Amino acid sequence: MKKSVVGVILILVLFLITSCGNKVPGGEKPVETAAAYKEVHSGTQGVEISFLSNSPPPLIYDTNELITLVEVQNKGNDDILPQECFVQATGFDPSIITGGFGFPRLCAENLNLLEGKNIYNLKGGINQLELRSSSISLSDIPQYNANIKFTLCYNYHTKATTSVCVDPLFYQVSSEQKACNYRNSIVTGGGQGGPVGVGYVGVDMIGNRAIFEINIKNMGSGKVLSPYTDLRSCGSLSLGRQDMDKVGYTVRLGSGGFGDCKPQNGLVQLHNGQGKILCKFNVPGAVAYETPLSVDLDYNYLQSYDKPIQIVKTPE
Repeated sequence: MKKSVVGVILILVLFLITSCGNKVPGGEKPVETAAAYKEVHSGTQGVEISFLSNSPPPLIYDTNELITLVEVQNKGNDDILPQECFVQATGFDPSIITGGFGFPRLCAENLNLLEGKNIYNLKGGINQLELRSSSISLSDIPQYNANIKFTLCYNYHTKATTSVCVDPLFYQVSSEQKACNYRNSIVTGGGQGGPVGVGYVGVDMIGNRAIFEINIKNMGSGKVLSPYTDLRSCGSLSLGRQDMDKVGYTVRLGSGGFGDCKPQNGLVQLHNGQGKILCKFNVPGAVAYETPLSVDLDYNYLQSYDKPIQIVKTPE
């Protein structure tokens, strides 16, 4: 009897081992991985901040500490290094609220990386910051009202890739003989995992030359800054027109090199939240084929959050 029981157990163990051997690592199915990949590479959010309940409190006495707990979450798909994201509190009198409350703080403080969303973590990385003022001085003032502005400044990259059909003999060969159908406009709405992305791609073929008109759009609720602005102090600096609405870019067709793109300085200027890149590529061969068009965008982004607060002098 014991031998038969042991034999049954061995058969069950062997069955489990062989059945598990055919599974995708991690227990994921290919269709689930494809859906996760699509979610990672869509969306219009980047780094966001939120505040824990009653933080900061709307009313405090001057003998209390002013403590604000800020939650920073990377909801886009670009990983954030420590020096690429800062939170700063401004909009208050530093002679009243003292103790370093307004010093810029790293979003990835105490972390090596504030990771973006990926197929293993669709929510992105989260960190919590404590902004504290241990000293409040009202002197002879009975109360002080301030609208504290919490400014989030970070550098971000959006990588947008869309499949295009290039057709060197567009006007000479019937569509039945072609491997893909040429489209003169490709809509890429829904974002690509960042607040700035590609809205649409216009395509035109002139002989063996492909011309792409690429629409760049601010899809978020914040302000786009040049990737060359100072992140650490952008919450307290007076930003000029030269700092606003500029996005660095590179464009690649297939696995080949970069095309002839304008603006030629690698920075596209946004007007009313939108800008345009025009790129030309020489297309080899004489048959139509599908190939990826990759657009890499580099920019700084600024978002502000207002929190009104009232400080009242403690009765004697």
